[in-house]
Parts: sequence; C-alpha cells; structure tokens
Amino acid sequence: MKTSFFFFFFFLVLLVSLMKKSFFSCAVLVVMQLLLFLALHLINLQWIKPQRLRKKLERQGIKGPPPSFLYGNVQEMQKIQATVSSMKGAANFGEFVAHDYTSFLFPYFEQWRKQYGSVYTYSAGNKQHLYVNHPEVVKEMNQSVTLELGKPTYVTKRLAPMLGNGILRSNGHIWAQQRKIVAPEFFMDKVKGMVSLMLQSAEALTTKWDESIEGQGGRIADIRVDEDLRGVSADVISRACFGSSYFKGKNIFSKLRTLQKIIANQSVLFGISTLGGFLPSNKQKEIQSLEKEIESLIWETIRQRKQECLEAASSEKDLLQLILEGAINDVGKDSSKKFIVDNCKNIYFAGHESTAVAASWCLMLLALHPEWQHRIRQEIAQVCPNDFPDSESLPKMKTLTMVIHEVLRLYPPAAFVSREALEDTKIAHIFVPKGVCIWTLIPTLHRDTEIWGVDANEFKPERFSNGILGACKVPQVYIPFGLGPRLCLGRNFALVQLKVLISIIVSKFSFSLSPNYRHSPAYRMIVEPGHGVQILLQKYKRV
Repeated sequence: MKTSFFFFFFFLVLLVSLMKKSFFSCAVLVVMQLLLFLALHLINLQWIKPQRLRKKLERQGIKGPPPSFLYGNVQEMQKIQATVSSMKGAANFGEFVAHDYTSFLFPYFEQWRKQYGSVYTYSAGNKQHLYVNHPEVVKEMNQSVTLELGKPTYVTKRLAPMLGNGILRSNGHIWAQQRKIVAPEFFMDKVKGMVSLMLQSAEALTTKWDESIEGQGGRIADIRVDEDLRGVSADVISRACFGSSYFKGKNIFSKLRTLQKIIANQSVLFGISTLGGFLPSNKQKEIQSLEKEIESLIWETIRQRKQECLEAASSEKDLLQLILEGAINDVGKDSSKKFIVDNCKNIYFAGHESTAVAASWCLMLLALHPEWQHRIRQEIAQVCPNDFPDSESLPKMKTLTMVIHEVLRLYPPAAFVSREALEDTKIAHIFVPKGVCIWTLIPTLHRDTEIWGVDANEFKPERFSNGILGACKVPQVYIPFGLGPRLCLGRNFALVQLKVLISIIVSKFSFSLSPNYRHSPAYRMIVEPGHGVQILLQKYKRV
C-alpha cells in the first residue's frame, strides 16, 4: 500500500515536470526520479519494513542483537560461525563423541539464546525473524491448525528445485489439499503392508556386509555404513512407490543427492537476498539442469510403471498409483503430472535421506553402547518368531523403540521447525506480525536440562521406558517429526523402517566404532555425519 502511494506520488510529480521542461531535461528528470523511487523502495524493503516489524516485537518485551543496514545480523552470524569453526579446528574436534553439536553448528543461535533468552528477534537481510525455544510457545505453534502459519517463503524458494511445490514446501489450501491426498497412504495399516519390502532390502544389505567380512579376512570388517544405509532406504522407497528396485531409480537418487549438496551450500539460515540472486550463475544453471533431469526421470519412471500395471492387469496398487489416482480425482488430470512429480521428489528426499541418516546415527550410538545391542537381541529372541521381525512383532519391541526414540532425540535429522506468519497471528502470548519468520532449534529443545534432566546430553534410552509422555516434563517439545497438523506424514513409515533395519542388523552382527570414525555432525539441509559412520563389524555368534 505504501509502495503504491510512493509510485503514485512520483507519477504526479513526473507529469507536472514534463509539462514544464524540455525533452532532454525531462529525460534526465525521469531517470533521476526513477532512481530516487527505486532507492526509496529499496530502503523501505531492506530497512523500514523490517524495522517496523522489529519494533512490534520489541514492544512485547522481545529483544535481540541490533541489526545493520541491508544485512541485518548476517555479518555477525558469519563472524560468530567463523570464530567457532577456527576454534573447532584448533581443538581437533572429532577425536571424541560429544552429542551437543548445536554450539558449533549454530553458534549464533546459542550465543543469542544465552544473552536474550528462549525468545528473541534477529534479522537476516530484509527478513525479520523470531527465534522461539520456549516450551509452551513451541507447543502452541506446532499444534496450531491455522493456515496463517506456513513455511517461510524465502526458504521454500531456495528449496523449489528440489521439492517443487510438494507437501514439504507448499502452504495454505494447496498444502491442505496435498495432505488430504498423501496422508492416508502413510497410515499405519498401509505401512504394515510394506514390511516385507523393507525386509527384502535389509537382507540384501546384510548379505553385502557378510561378503565384506569374508573379503577382509573372514573375522571383522571396517565398513563405512552411511552410504550403504542410503542404498537400503532408497531401495525401500523405490519398491514402495514404483514396485521396482533401487538400481532402476539409482539415477534419480544420485541426482537428488547432488542437488541437495549444492542447495545446502547456499545456506537457508541467513536468508539474505541480493541482486546476485537474479543473475544466472554457474551454480544456478547446474541446479536448473539437475531439476529438469530429475523431473524427466521421475515422469519417465511413472509412465513405465503405469504401462507395466496395465500389462499385468494387477489389482494390487503401489503407493505411486494410489497417490496418482487421488491427484486426478482432487486436482484434475491437467494438474496431476506436476502434483505427482513434486510429491515424488518430496517422498524421495524425506523418506530416503532422513531415514538413512537416522539409521546411521543409530548404528553409531549402538556401536558406542554395545550393552544396548545385547538388550535388543534379547528382545528379538523373546518377541520375534524364528528371530525374524514381522508386522506383528515390531510393535512389541519396546527396547528397540526406546533406542530409536533416544537416537532421534539426540540426532533429529531435521534441525529446525520453521514458519512464517502469512497473516498477523497470535502464538501463546506473542503477537506475530505478518512477514515475520519463526525458527525453533529442535536439538536445543531436545537437550534442555530443565525439560529432560541433568543427563539430557547423555545417551539413555531408558528415559523412554514409559513412552514419550513419561520421558520429559513437556512431551510436546519432543519433535523429531514435528507435531500437530504439520507432523511428518512419513513418521510411521520411518519408524517401522528403522525398526526393521536395526533389528535385522543387530540380530546378525555385533559392532563397535572404527578408529577411523571422526565425529563431526554437519548441517546439509538435515544434520548428518559429516565424514560418514565407520564401524568394525563382525558376525554375531549366539552363545
């Protein structure tokens, strides 16, 4: 509204000037006034508007680091990060396992939290942010059903090549429509039907590791497991979605992984927009090329799968077919192609990458704590027929569930809950003006000693012996999969897959950390082992 007023004002001045000046003078005046208008528009966008939002937050007692013109607090964030990175290198971090990684991955958030409390404001470029790690505020935000809270627009813009306008990125009624179509295909009754696919993929992995042990002398093998676990997770997604093996979709996963690494290097945390963002850089060209290739590969796979189903005339439908039918019925045939391609990319990334990373952290922690390997084996012997998990025995595996919950507490793949107020809204006692982005650092919530106790940084699965409700004072802040309407649709799928995979591995192998393992969590859209996970693996021999 204010921008329109400026434009109207300058247009009137321009008309009056044109009536009084020569052609040359008019041309100079036009250029000068346009430049002045652009300068005022830039100042309004980059400083006045963010400052107006900041003042609205400050009037509620919310403080934060003072911003600079154009960059906000970005330069300070980069300076803090550089200082911590140099100290990390000097201390040779990685020769020991320290589970509290937030102080070196996100040091600015931790420094400001100690200085301003669990709710503070900061700015990144022209975006005003509200950092929230207060349990009650986080609880209300996550449980809010309003469509006025969505994913931050500047973040979703950067992730668009990878996620399209799928369910992980969309907002408002489009997101609600997608959730209605996709969510039912991940209900527990559907996921139970996928257990046999998960078992097939897990058995292929254990066969590969048996061969590695034989190839390294027959007793023990030093194996980097994270890439193998990515292969298993990708295989499960391929079989569940397309009824085919990982090898058929390997090209898609490889290109998605490359795209993820490129986008991860353009940090979404700083959120600063510059004129460079409008220029076709080599990286942007590479991203665009990969995006087109991935979409083409996905659609070709979809067409092949549809043809196979027509020729087989099978009544049994896979995940892809069911979602495609829902898309045609709800969004129409013309829009269904983009819908299915975008959501396939979302399912690939969330279902493949996040689950594989969670499994990697799980094996790392079990390698550190072999007593929990032993307890899981005892449980398998008690509840699994023929020492083999199935859809009926998995829910009975309480010890394994405790371990997985604790792994996801210490190493949640998603580091943040991020939202943007698409309209003025209220969360708990805080009025959040339209345009303010909200960030919650999940690992900080998961390690809050006031919520979890003095042992919050220790691996203690027994804290979940009475379930999530009994594990901490505010169970709503345990959010490895989010909470409320935005709860991750693949939660059941991920938990069941982790149970199948870990139970099979632990039942067949015993393992410890390799001396080559270097503990260095890295943030690449998700928190993953920066240098992989290497373990010493040997076949388990029952006594």
